[in-house]
Amino acid sequence: MFENDPRHEAICLMRLAGTGMVPKFVGTGEFDGWTWLIYRHLIGQPWVQQTEQVAHLLGRLHDQTAPEGFALGVNGSEALATQTYSILHRCAGSQVQTLLDLRPNGHVEPSSQTSLIHGDPVPGNLLVHDGTLTLIDWQCPKNGDPAEDLAIFASPAMQSLYRGRPLSETETAEFLAAYPNPLVARRYLRLSKWYHWRMAAYCLWKTQQGHADYSEAMELEIAELRRSVHEA
Repeated sequence: MFENDPRHEAICLMRLAGTGMVPKFVGTGEFDGWTWLIYRHLIGQPWVQQTEQVAHLLGRLHDQTAPEGFALGVNGSEALATQTYSILHRCAGSQVQTLLDLRPNGHVEPSSQTSLIHGDPVPGNLLVHDGTLTLIDWQCPKNGDPAEDLAIFASPAMQSLYRGRPLSETETAEFLAAYPNPLVARRYLRLSKWYHWRMAAYCLWKTQQGHADYSEAMELEIAELRRSVHEA
């Protein structure tokens, strides 16, 4: 889900320079077969409250066209299902079947309105400093569906792992209401059960890679998936 590409990270930092959305780019290069990248350190704190601030930042970002050559993001329910199956094929045990049985029903078509997306806007990558909010760790940007960024930010698993608790219903509602494009917000809601299903699979894979804290995160996603399916 989170492929790192330092070349694209450098492109984003240079392209968005001066907007306040990114830290200041210093340089990039090669050493011993590896790519290095440097940007200025920002003194601040990871985001913990005021979802409206995140919504406004993501809205500004999603007004940007992705640079030429950026990979396409996962777009639409079928693409999300394909990626989820790919993750589950890397896992083992009875929980795999549990998640396979939870596959959502229905179909949501791919969006033709793609943009530059960050790809990993979790609380740990949102830095509050000097009265503003900046996205760091631009390692997996895409030419994608803006709803993807909304889903990663609103994910109960990612909020719990990075902030210590999922968003409340009020925080989620305020986030979606503040996001500038209501069509994208509604699209996220249509796709939310697919996003929760995929994230649950990812958390299972991380758990089986030795990251025990992802086990509880997976249960949060499963609970939200069941709730969204029931409401649908």
